[in-house]
Amino acid sequence: MKVLIVYASKYGSTEEVAEAIAEALTARGKHVDAHDAATAPSPDGYDAVVVGSGVYVGSWLKAAARYVEAHAAALRQRPVWLFGVGPLGAENPQPAEEPEQARKLVERVGARDYATLTGALDRDRLSLVDRMIARAVKAPDGDFRDWGAIRSFAHGVADALESDASAPIARGASVAPSASTLGGRS
Repeated sequence: MKVLIVYASKYGSTEEVAEAIAEALTARGKHVDAHDAATAPSPDGYDAVVVGSGVYVGSWLKAAARYVEAHAAALRQRPVWLFGVGPLGAENPQPAEEPEQARKLVERVGARDYATLTGALDRDRLSLVDRMIARAVKAPDGDFRDWGAIRSFAHGVADALESDASAPIARGASVAPSASTLGGRS
């Protein structure tokens, strides 16, 4: 089974999350290709797709959103999962709400799930504008990524793909989002 992972990462945190998802899926016997959204291939030729983006000021990065929009018809033809990396903090990651854009993207491509994954912030790597924004919203410094949650998301994708292997989705059918889609922290 061939899985395409597409990601948009501004400072590398989301890229590392995508790589961890790719490693977990590979360990489960999937053939995985991971690509930056700006140069990612079409989903054609892949059995499933996972698309993720860093979330800044409540929005996906443009390259990831553009990829989903540009390939929406092809994405609707196969199982798709979306994830956003962005909330910061250990106890009560903020912002707690998922971007409104996430709901629209899930609906646009019939994604099975949307996972909100905590991110990392290293002020020393930020641009001047991003440092000013981080200071204004009092974003905490640190790596808050929950690698267990990231692997759990990847294993959920693998479980669904293995379950689908016995009852494949008809090409051209839209995959209805799961009950947990956008229903809180994934």
